Amino acid sequence: MHFKEYLLIALESALLAGEAIMDVYRKPVYEKEFKEDNSPVTEADWAAHDVIMEKLKVSGFPVLSEEGKKIHYNERKDWENFWLVDPLDGTKEFIKRNGDFTVNIALVNRQEAVLGVLYAPQHDLMYFSDAGSGAFRMEHFSKVWPDINSEDDLGRHAISLPMDFGNKPFSVVASRSHRNDQTNQYIESLRKTHPDLEIVSRGSALKFCLVAEGSADIYPRFGPTWEWDTGAGQAIAEAAGCTVFLDDRDAPLIYNKEDLLNPFFIVKRD
Repeated sequence: MHFKEYLLIALESALLAGEAIMDVYRKPVYEKEFKEDNSPVTEADWAAHDVIMEKLKVSGFPVLSEEGKKIHYNERKDWENFWLVDPLDGTKEFIKRNGDFTVNIALVNRQEAVLGVLYAPQHDLMYFSDAGSGAFRMEHFSKVWPDINSEDDLGRHAISLPMDFGNKPFSVVASRSHRNDQTNQYIESLRKTHPDLEIVSRGSALKFCLVAEGSADIYPRFGPTWEWDTGAGQAIAEAAGCTVFLDDRDAPLIYNKEDLLNPFFIVKRD
């Protein structure tokens, strides 16, 4: 099955969700509450979710979204294709107003993320991929989008990943809000072979994209994430030639598990 035909749908969904998020971001006050796990959710999360759900209807595929209803495993276990969505990844960064939040949309086929779209609306920066064509970065996306009518148009405006960053120091990208002792110990172990190692702190799934584009070399994640946090980022990183594997064995992250919580993982440039 060819999935490229769904890329434009995903890109437009992410752009419109980003616009809805920025409408809330500009407000001096907005609605906010906390989930059972004490993670925050805002009216921007809900607004982005509604936009994406409406736009993705045309595909005919079911949607598993962080802000959607909880879909029981018995209902979704036989899905061959579905959309995996985090309408606003990095809600903590959104609340801090530092710009490190994204819209994550992945298309999953048989437990593998085969298409990924990741939009950072504050930066108007879009990353996207499909398994057959590679991974790409497009700046000033909202301004370019009106000129996009086909996948060929995308190629004329986008930069292929990875990019050339020259002779830079080995760099590790780590979570801005969720860094822990295990991550720090792993980073220190890397210093044995990379004494000039640099640490970059970023929020949300942008960490996947830094490795995908080549501005960072490795992203270790030794903390909890959910499938919607990683699907789009993994699709983009792998399409850019990176590996995304479990930290204790050479196996990839897979999707639509009964338990949607991910194991720890490492994203690495080959």
